[in-house]
Amino acid sequence: MKFILRAAAILSLAVSLAAPAYAAGSSDSPPAPRESDYDKAVKDVKAEKYKDAIEKLQKVVQKEPGKADAWNYLGYSLRKTGKYDDSLKSYTKALEVDPKHKGANEYLGELYLMTDNLPKAEGQLKVLIDLCPSGCAERSDLEKAVAAYKKAKGITS
Repeated sequence: MKFILRAAAILSLAVSLAAPAYAAGSSDSPPAPRESDYDKAVKDVKAEKYKDAIEKLQKVVQKEPGKADAWNYLGYSLRKTGKYDDSLKSYTKALEVDPKHKGANEYLGELYLMTDNLPKAEGQLKVLIDLCPSGCAERSDLEKAVAAYKKAKGITS
């Protein structure tokens, strides 16, 4: 029993002595993970720094053209800066990569509403209804946006 207690005490001491060196950034510590351009861009989008996000996302989609999320965020940022034609191209690219991308379908529908194209917005809503038969946030958000658009325009159907 004394042997086990002594071994536990030695192990505890060794761990406590090693911890400060590791925490202080010794050469034995693992390098901090580098934040990707995509992750930085997402932070910019969430902080509403759309121009900064656009720059980063354009680099991301150049390097990774098959990244639907990056195309979607690029389209969103472009839309928020009033660049509707470029936004449309980015959403279209996101949906070419992943036709079931809920965010791109929702945001494309919102873009259609912003450009007074209700039939196309309703088309995107139908896509989301098919993708989310029991409901999802993207479907709900676009349903609300379509309803608000119709109310604002005095459309009753």
